[in-house]
Amino acid sequence: MDPDYKAKYAIHEATREGQVSLVESLLNANPKLALLKDPDERLAIHWAVAYNRLPIFELLVAVKDFDPDATDASGWTPLMMAASLRDSEGDAMIEMLLRKDGDPNMKSVTGQNALHFATSKGNLSTVKILLGAKCSARAVDSRGQLPLHRAAATGSVPIMKVLLDEGKSPLNTADVDGMTPLHHAVSEGHAEAAVLLLRLGADAGKRDKGGKLAIEMAPDSKVRKYILQAAEREGIRLP
Repeated sequence: MDPDYKAKYAIHEATREGQVSLVESLLNANPKLALLKDPDERLAIHWAVAYNRLPIFELLVAVKDFDPDATDASGWTPLMMAASLRDSEGDAMIEMLLRKDGDPNMKSVTGQNALHFATSKGNLSTVKILLGAKCSARAVDSRGQLPLHRAAATGSVPIMKVLLDEGKSPLNTADVDGMTPLHHAVSEGHAEAAVLLLRLGADAGKRDKGGKLAIEMAPDSKVRKYILQAAEREGIRLP
């Protein structure tokens, strides 16, 4: 590490450590420190979000020329990071960033928008906030995956319902491996999520690039049996 790192990037260090008074003092002396990028191309605000330092975050967003869409080396904005916090802890920060005209549809270098991150962490309230801000549920990342693929893979039925209802997410989109959300739900053993997708019209006849139907990817006989019986009860015909 650069021996002068701590001195040069004092505001980043103070932010990570949650030193509110020191950050405030540094900004009062030189507000432009809020616009300084460290070797990871991160501003202090990126670290404030990553470490869930809300009081420091509030100081930084108030700085003149604050850019809510500043990206780090991975193309992550503060809003993306806030969407990735556990248990929807970033919701307050997301709402502040949106009030500062942050763009919820910006994509990381791997093509993910904030909804991809929120669905991966199972943050239902965050998903609702983002959809309310017109964050697209139809955006695909570099692997061809929608936020719905992520929700299906984690088995989050409430998030899947919101993405399909409020977000108007496509139901049968295949990713680069030819896997639909149904494939992901079944392969991860999320039987209830799979049944929801089937109930809403998921195409059970689609095959992935390896030629497999979703039902053939069930991790065990218990999951497979649950899906088959539920489909039979609801009059859903499976191939």
